[in-house]
Amino acid sequence: MTSPAADGTAAWPPPALDPAGPFAEPLNTLSWVLFAMGGGVLLVVVVALAVALFGPRAWRARLGGQKLVWIGGFAFPVVVLTALLIYGLGLTSHLKQDPAPGEMRVRVTGEMWWWRVAYLDGQGREAFQDANELHIPTGRPVVIELDSADVIHSFWVPRLSGKVDMIPGRRNLLRIQADAPGAYGGQCAEYCGGPHALMGFVVVAHEPAAYETWRRRQAAPAAAALQPTAGSEVFARAGCGACHTVAGTAFNGQAGPDLSHVGSRRTLGAGILPNNQGVMAGWISDSQSLKPGNRMPVYPVMTGEELREVSGWLESLK
Repeated sequence: MTSPAADGTAAWPPPALDPAGPFAEPLNTLSWVLFAMGGGVLLVVVVALAVALFGPRAWRARLGGQKLVWIGGFAFPVVVLTALLIYGLGLTSHLKQDPAPGEMRVRVTGEMWWWRVAYLDGQGREAFQDANELHIPTGRPVVIELDSADVIHSFWVPRLSGKVDMIPGRRNLLRIQADAPGAYGGQCAEYCGGPHALMGFVVVAHEPAAYETWRRRQAAPAAAALQPTAGSEVFARAGCGACHTVAGTAFNGQAGPDLSHVGSRRTLGAGILPNNQGVMAGWISDSQSLKPGNRMPVYPVMTGEELREVSGWLESLK
């Protein structure tokens, strides 16, 4: 899947061939090796086909001989594919090593059809949660612990690292690193039913000092959450706190994304929509029309004023 460019056109080169960190470089190298091998095999096949169709009779006889069939149809594929497998495993083995002391760790859990993101402290304990975005400092390896809450998902940020499945009951590891600040698109790369194609996310890389500022802000409740407002009252009456957490309030639901700082996120709906008050109101009113099959119920009974109040309050949670 290619990430769109800023002007809406398809990005070039494709993200998988445009590495932005050291853990994506081996995948880029492996991709070009596979392209070259595929091109070489295609050339051999085309030449063999040309000889079979138009070559001298003696050449065609040798091409159909048993010895050449054994070499070209059995020995050659076994040798080439085995060599590529060993080379590829060796090239990418460091992407999934156990965390080293002091390495930053984040647990990402795939859910139908969004991403729960938990930032861990030095002892592996959860410090705070976010959703559908992963923020990291530049120039520093980050170990991603990959879980699934329901079915098999797959975590893939093409410009930062490889693709690893998220399997229920099993925790897989993956390293990522961004060398420059920016936003890097990701996608669930394993069909997981329903709106799988609309299960995106974004990795936001900050300069280290900017990341520390962001981290401190995220670890504390949003200022707007500490004072009751008309919007928070609508949120309470609608029962939203049964599914969502907002730090600094009594809302502590765990079924849906943590909304403690939802106003600061770049997207809504797991990477598919811009985050602003109008889109937020539309999502609350009828998320099924925007992302059919997602697990957010619709709220058609809210008045326009109530939608403005609750969406405005959520947008203020930064």
